[in-house]
Amino acid sequence: MVNVKGKWALVTGANRGIGYRIAKFMAEKGCNLILHSRSLEHTEKILAEVRAMGVEAYDIAAELSDLSQVETMMNEIERHGKPVDIIFNDAAVQIAYRTDYYKTPAEDYEKSFVINTIAPMMICYRFIPKMIERGWGRVINTTSGIRNEPEQAGYSASKAALDKVTADIAGKLDGTDVCINLTDPGWCRTDLGGPNAPNDPDSVIPGIVVGAFIDDKKSGRNFTAQSFTGLSLEEAVKKAEDFPQLFR
Repeated sequence: MVNVKGKWALVTGANRGIGYRIAKFMAEKGCNLILHSRSLEHTEKILAEVRAMGVEAYDIAAELSDLSQVETMMNEIERHGKPVDIIFNDAAVQIAYRTDYYKTPAEDYEKSFVINTIAPMMICYRFIPKMIERGWGRVINTTSGIRNEPEQAGYSASKAALDKVTADIAGKLDGTDVCINLTDPGWCRTDLGGPNAPNDPDSVIPGIVVGAFIDDKKSGRNFTAQSFTGLSLEEAVKKAEDFPQLFR
């Protein structure tokens, strides 16, 4: 199992919900953090909390629907001079729930794909080559298990696209110590999931982070977080080794 103490992890959407829980858990393990949200005001709380846990951290703001801001964010991260060892592409948006889904507007797809697919992949494209140069890295892209719900077509299609490009890169990285995998938190009671979701957001631990700790040089798996609920991190890492690779 990987020891992440002293490594640097970028967490998008770190100010609330699943991203907040990822940041807290990684800080508990001694991982330094780059905390993203749309506004620095949003990350004040989590930044103070993780620093109080004894790790280095800084926050950074970008609206992921604006790719020029994503580019500026990545440039700023590089100016800090700290390597991005681990990426948690967690931030996402669910545009609308269209009961009359045959009237779904094109804008649902456009905004969903920019935030949920294109922005995380731009982050991957910027930092994965540097991971390859250093010989180590972990990327965990958050996906969704939504099926048979045309009411959420923009969201689900953008996540399916993220699955595809993640699996394609996984086929190139498999067997190296730069691993890219997916994680599906399940339907949780977050701002995105809403109050009627069946799962407590705390139930995503440790499955939502297990991709950062695997040490078997395998890429292209989808770690369904609810499958790991209640396990220790050590147990979760062992279980994760049995998950199938999507590109096989």
